[in-house]
Amino acid sequence: MRNRYTSLDILRAFALISMIIFHAVWDLVYIFGIDLQWFKSDAGEIWQQSILWTFVLLSGFCFNLGKKRLKRAITVIICAAIITIVTYIFMPENFIIFGVLCFLGTAMLITIPVDKNLKKIHPYAGLIFSFINFILTKDIMFRKISIFGTELCKIPDSLYQNELTAFFGFPHYGFFSGDYVPFIPWIFLFFCGYFLYKIFKRKDLLKHLSFVSCRPLEFIGRNTLYIYMIHQPLIYGVLFLIFR
Repeated sequence: MRNRYTSLDILRAFALISMIIFHAVWDLVYIFGIDLQWFKSDAGEIWQQSILWTFVLLSGFCFNLGKKRLKRAITVIICAAIITIVTYIFMPENFIIFGVLCFLGTAMLITIPVDKNLKKIHPYAGLIFSFINFILTKDIMFRKISIFGTELCKIPDSLYQNELTAFFGFPHYGFFSGDYVPFIPWIFLFFCGYFLYKIFKRKDLLKHLSFVSCRPLEFIGRNTLYIYMIHQPLIYGVLFLIFR
């Protein structure tokens, strides 16, 4: 049996712990009214993006390692649907649709049938092409193509119609989600992770991903999805008891 790449589990665990702390601070600020101006600044945005980038890159990287890809993708999508239903019923003001789990499950599902074609692409070319497209489409939700904040062209309003277009990255006016990770641009970052794995494999670097060991963090990394599903209710419950 192939040994797990423990470094990936540990990195995933750090990202999850960071996300849990981030959500705890978010609840403090936006639900319990604690004034933390730094969290509303670029610092909070950078923190949130660092977590998301890590999860998406890891998911793309680890897609190449999984054997039960279809089962995994469907499981993640079902978990995303549960979050959507629960937030719609109990927290409509923070309703979540097309969040990170929805994206990750969809990205895995879409990659399964195109995997054979992706393998034909040189990994360096695939990585560069994917990253360029990620940067160019990062602001499409704001109706523009840009590069590092500089607008290159506007996107026609006709593409921003409904929930379906919002799923792909073209949200209509009035669209809201407490956690919004659209298919575009994030699928390109997912592919960056996918091609990074190919580079690691080509350069015989995968063996170095098993040199680090930390059992508690490895456990967290292996059970990220389950912890993700329960962490927010637990955080809210604890904070409610403290600040009620």
